[in-house]
Amino acid sequence: MPSELDQLPDRDPQETAEWRESLDAVTAHAGPDRAAYLMRSTLDHAQHPTLRLLETDYVNTIPTAAEPDFPGDRAMESRITAWNRWNAAAMVTRGSRYGLGGHIATFASAAWLYETGFQHFFRGKDDAASGGSGDQLYIQGHASPGIYARAFLDGRLTEHDLDHFRQETGGQGLPSYPHPRRLPWLWEFPTVSMGLGPISAIYQARFNRYLTHRGIKDTASSHVWAFLGDGEMDEPESTAALALAGREQLDNVTFVINCNLQRLDGPVRANFKIVQELEAQFRAAGWNVIKSLWGAAWDELLQLDTTGALVRRLREVPDAQFQTYATRDVAYIREHFFGADPALTELARLVSDDKIAACFHTSRAGHEPRKVYAAYKAAVEHKGAPTVILAQTVKGWTLGSGFESRNANHQMKKLTGKEFRAMRDLLELPIPDSALEDDLVPYAHPGPDSPEVRYLQESRAALGGPAPARKVHPVGLPEPAAKPFDALKKGSGSQEIATTMAFVRLVKDLMKEKETGKRWVPVVPDEARTFGMESLFPSAGIYSPLGQNYDPVDRDQLLYYKEAENGQILNEGITEAGSLADFTAAATSYATHGEPMIPFYIFYSMFGFQRTGDQFWALADQLGRGFVIGATAGRTTMTGEGLQHADGHSPLLASTNPAVLTYDPAFAFEVGAIVRDGLRRMYGPDPAANEDVFYYLTVYNEPKVQPPMPAGEGVEEGILKGLYRFQEGTAPEPDSPRIQLLASGTAIHWALEAQRLLAEEWEVTADVWSAPSWTELRRDALECDAAQLRGEDRVPYVTRVLADAPGPVLAVSDWMRAVPDQISQWVEQDWSSLGTDGFGLSDTREATRRHFGVDPQSVTVAALAQLARRGEVKRETVRRAAEAYGLA
Repeated sequence: MPSELDQLPDRDPQETAEWRESLDAVTAHAGPDRAAYLMRSTLDHAQHPTLRLLETDYVNTIPTAAEPDFPGDRAMESRITAWNRWNAAAMVTRGSRYGLGGHIATFASAAWLYETGFQHFFRGKDDAASGGSGDQLYIQGHASPGIYARAFLDGRLTEHDLDHFRQETGGQGLPSYPHPRRLPWLWEFPTVSMGLGPISAIYQARFNRYLTHRGIKDTASSHVWAFLGDGEMDEPESTAALALAGREQLDNVTFVINCNLQRLDGPVRANFKIVQELEAQFRAAGWNVIKSLWGAAWDELLQLDTTGALVRRLREVPDAQFQTYATRDVAYIREHFFGADPALTELARLVSDDKIAACFHTSRAGHEPRKVYAAYKAAVEHKGAPTVILAQTVKGWTLGSGFESRNANHQMKKLTGKEFRAMRDLLELPIPDSALEDDLVPYAHPGPDSPEVRYLQESRAALGGPAPARKVHPVGLPEPAAKPFDALKKGSGSQEIATTMAFVRLVKDLMKEKETGKRWVPVVPDEARTFGMESLFPSAGIYSPLGQNYDPVDRDQLLYYKEAENGQILNEGITEAGSLADFTAAATSYATHGEPMIPFYIFYSMFGFQRTGDQFWALADQLGRGFVIGATAGRTTMTGEGLQHADGHSPLLASTNPAVLTYDPAFAFEVGAIVRDGLRRMYGPDPAANEDVFYYLTVYNEPKVQPPMPAGEGVEEGILKGLYRFQEGTAPEPDSPRIQLLASGTAIHWALEAQRLLAEEWEVTADVWSAPSWTELRRDALECDAAQLRGEDRVPYVTRVLADAPGPVLAVSDWMRAVPDQISQWVEQDWSSLGTDGFGLSDTREATRRHFGVDPQSVTVAALAQLARRGEVKRETVRRAAEAYGLA
C-alpha cells in the first residue's frame, strides 16, 4: 500500500531495505515480541529533542497515489458549495447593516470539510441502520452561517429566515451559533463557548458505547463528528478527555480540526507549528492522526524534492510566515522560502510562477474534496482508536485578498460590492451584474427543482435525511412506585441520617424499579464513597468497556469495588468537566437516541456550578433533563475543609440559569417530594407534557434525625413551590412578641433551636418555616409581576402564604444572604436575613457557625434585635441575650 513516506526522498534506499530485512528476520526467527522489543529499545535510545518521534513530516498522511476514487459528481458538488459560500457571506453582510455582526471567514475556510461530510458521510435521523440516532455532529460555532446557507439551499430555511439571523426577539430568528434551545429542530449540540464541543463529543461517543454495553440501544452505526478550530484547541476542555478516548479505543469519534493557522486576533502559533504540536499531542494520547495539509498542486514540488530540502523547509517555517506567504507575491516567496537553501533555489527554477502561486496561495488539502473524502474514509474505516484529521486551509478562502489569511478577518463582518463581484466570478455563479447594483446584496438560489438541489436532497435521502437535525422521539416513562417515597415520608425514627444519604437510599430503591430502574445513570467524579454510594458498587456496577480484569483488593468485603462492561455507574475519576459531559450526554439521550435516561450527577461542594458553570449553561441550551446533586452543601457543614471547599454561593450561581430548578431541602421527606416531582415533570407518562429543565438539589453530610412529613394540606405544594410552615410556635403569653423564622437546608435545625430559646428564655413566639427553594419563590413572584403589567391580578405565592403571619420575618440559611434575599421585595413584613457571607474556613461546625453568626444563639439574638427595632422588646433584652450567649 502507498505510504506517506513515499512522498519523501530516500537518500539511501539500500540502507532502508536492509533495516526492513533485519526486522523481518528477527520477526521470523525470534518472534514478534522480540522484534517489538528491539524497535522499542531503538526508539527509547533515540529519545532526543531533535528527533520529535511523535511528529511526522509536514506532508499529507495519505499520499495522492493512495487516495480512493471520489464517488460524487465533483462539478455538481462544487456548484452546491459555491451557492452555500455566497449565501453565507450574503446573510452576514445583510445583517451587518443592523450592527448584528456574524462571522464569514471560518466557514469560508471550512466549506469543503462540511460539504464532503454532508454529501457522503453524515448519517441523518431517518437512517435505519442507526435506529434513528444518525451521526452526532458538533458544528464549529463560527461556521453556523454556512450551515444555515445549506439549509436554505435544501429548502429548510427561507430568505425571511436568513434575513433574521441574530434577530430572535420575535421568536422566529436564527441564533448566532448552534443553540438547540433557540432552534430545536436544527441544532442538536451547542458548541459555543469554544472548547465545550471537543469534550462533549468524546463523552457523547463514550455514552453511545455505554448504551450498547448496557443493552439499552445498539449505537454501533452512530458516529460522532466534532468540527473544531486549531485556535480552539488551546481551551483546556478541548484536550481534557483525549486520553479517555484513546484509552477506551473510541473509534466511533472523529475530530476534524480546521487548521487555518489563525485564531481570533492572529496566528495560532506564530513562531511554531500548530499542526505538528497537535499531531504529537493526539498521537501520544493514542489517537490515529491523519494530516491533510497540501492540495494536489504540491505533488509536482514534492516529486522534484530529491534531496529532502523542501520537506525540511516545510517543517521549519513557522505558521505566521506561512500565513504571510499566502498573501505575498511569487517574488517574495521565491526569495524568502526557496532562497533559504541552495537546493530549494534550484528546485524553484523548475517551477512556474503560476504553480508557486497556486501552492502557496490556495492549494490546501482542506479545499479539495478528493483529499477531504480520502481523510474521512480513512477515519471511519480505522478501528481500535479515535481519529483526528488535521486539515489545513486558508481562513477567508474565496472571499478575496482583503480577507484571505488576514489577521483581522475574524472581526470582518461584510464584503463590499466589488468583493462580491470578484467572489461571484471566482465561484462561477450565474448572478448578473444587475442583481448587484443595489447596496443590499441578494441571496442566490438555483431553484427548488434545479440539478443542484435534487443532487443535494438525493444524497441526504441516501444518508438518512437532513443534517444537522434534532428530532425528539416522544417517550414517556411510567411513574415509579410510591413505596420508596413513602419511606422518606415516615422519617428515620431515632436514627440520624444526612440528606445526602436519604437521596442515595431513594435512588438505590428507584434503580430497582422494573420499568425505569435501568434508565438511571449515576455520574460521580471519584467521590462515591464520600457520598455513601459504595452500596451501589456491587449491585449496579461501575461501567468499564473492559469489564474487570483484576481481583479487587476489597473483593472479600460486602461492598467491594466492582467494574463491569454493563455497569450502570459512571465513576469518572477526578474530572468534574468530564462528569458533566457524561451527564449531558445522558440528559439529552431522549432526543439524541430516542431513549430517555435519568441521570444524576453528584458532586462535592462548590465543584459543580462554580467549576463547570459554562457546561451547565450548555446543558440548559441542549435541553438536558436530570438531577444535579450538590453534596456536602453549605459553607459550615464540612468540618476542616476550608476556603475553596466551603460552598456558600452555588444556589445563587444556579439561580442565574433559567433551566435549573434549585432546591435546598431540609429533610428527607422534602428530598423525596422534589425527586418525585422531577420525575413527573421531566419523564412523566405523557411525553408531550415533559419539560426541558433539570433539578439541582443541595444535600448535606450532617446526620440528623429525619422527622416524618407534617400532616395537613398544602405541605407538598409548599415544598415544591418553595415555602411552608413546618412548626408553629407556642406562645408563652397571649400577648408575647412573635416572629417568623424562614430557613432552608441544614439551617432549619438552627431555626428550630432558636425557636426553643426564644420561647423558653425570652418569652418570644417564633413560627418556623421551611424554604426548600428561594429561587422558585422568586421566579413565581417575577411571573406575577409580569402578569400585573399585563393587567392581571396575580399575587406571588410567597406573599400569599405569609399574608397572615404576624411579626417580622428573619431568613437564615447556610448560604450567603443574597440567596434568601432574592424574595425580600415580595415579603410584606419587615425583612431581615442571616447568612454565611465571606470566605469559608476550617473549624468545627459549631465554631464556623458562630463565626458567621448563624448558629442558634446568633439567630436568637438577631430575632430579638429585629423585634427591638419595632419596639416589641427592649434594647436591653438584646444586649443581655448577646452577653448570655457570648456574642457581645
